[in-house]
Amino acid sequence: MKKRILIVNSGGDCPGMNAVIRSIVKRTSLEENYEVFGSVNGFDGIISEPLNIIQLTEKSVSGIVHKGGTILMTNKKDPFNYPVKQVDESFIHEDVTDKLFYNLRVHHLNAVIHIGGNRSLKIAQKLVQKGVNIVFIPKTINNNLSVTDYTFGFNTAAQIATEAVDKLTTTANSHNRTLVLEVMGPNAGWIALNAAIAGGADVCLIPEVPFDMEKVLEKLKTRYTSDGKGFANIVVAEGAYENGTEKCSGPQSISRKITARLKEMNFKADIRETILGYLQRGGTPMAFDRVLATQLGVKAFELVKEQNFGTVAVHKNSKLSHVDLQQVIDKGNKVHLSHSLIRTAKGIGINFGD
Repeated sequence: MKKRILIVNSGGDCPGMNAVIRSIVKRTSLEENYEVFGSVNGFDGIISEPLNIIQLTEKSVSGIVHKGGTILMTNKKDPFNYPVKQVDESFIHEDVTDKLFYNLRVHHLNAVIHIGGNRSLKIAQKLVQKGVNIVFIPKTINNNLSVTDYTFGFNTAAQIATEAVDKLTTTANSHNRTLVLEVMGPNAGWIALNAAIAGGADVCLIPEVPFDMEKVLEKLKTRYTSDGKGFANIVVAEGAYENGTEKCSGPQSISRKITARLKEMNFKADIRETILGYLQRGGTPMAFDRVLATQLGVKAFELVKEQNFGTVAVHKNSKLSHVDLQQVIDKGNKVHLSHSLIRTAKGIGINFGD
């Protein structure tokens, strides 16, 4: 019997996921004794009754490298705390990993290639401890995993955010407005930082630097003449927050709070906010992300072939490699104030509210 590999997505989608799925299948097709299956909609596919897993062939992954999202779909359900529907239509959360392990064994799925972000890393590590043969591939648009140089999806998200800054600059200039662009980044400001530099923003607010609203206001005032002519752009990560306050979320988004605070401080310019939201996660992945995803997919299969389980396929210091899962749990990738991009941004006059 051929050895069977199961691909499982978990967490949010991001550009490049189809490219990594395709590369695993393409690489596996060069071997005579392997075949690949995909769990549909995260862990749902391997846990549901009947199973919802599909065989992946070269034909089924043909023409998907340029497509955003994932043909397998994904969700954020944790098999250690999984929502199980009851007879009365309510849900209770249960540990269903014994069922998952049983289904893997009964259906002769010898290894799992798990594609996910920070929270998924923790799930993968606990599954390894239960005896599941896992190789992990890191992905997140937030680039907040220190295990690898870049996570695929990040460069595409940063490009989309930069294009948004470009578009907002023209309308801000046309109406003498200050425009606030809110981008993703609950714990790390990489998207905001890159978009601010590339797009020529005046202010960049990130979670790593609690900001002083007075200093932000000082910067904005320099962008206007005494008769109110001028414009300004602020790029803010969703997890940024003002000194002495808590992070915002939902309808109390940070961009709306910034607008309200500037009006409280009698800033005279017309202020509008734009929340980029899920636009950052969709659409066609850039060439960089397609290549990186393809490299990691090939590397992940090779780790499976070597039976080097409990590992993460990484692209570190411009080389393909791997590290043990347990070495990277809770080791995020935040923007350090000494980072060269911070120095570059301040060198061209971008204000961080510090």
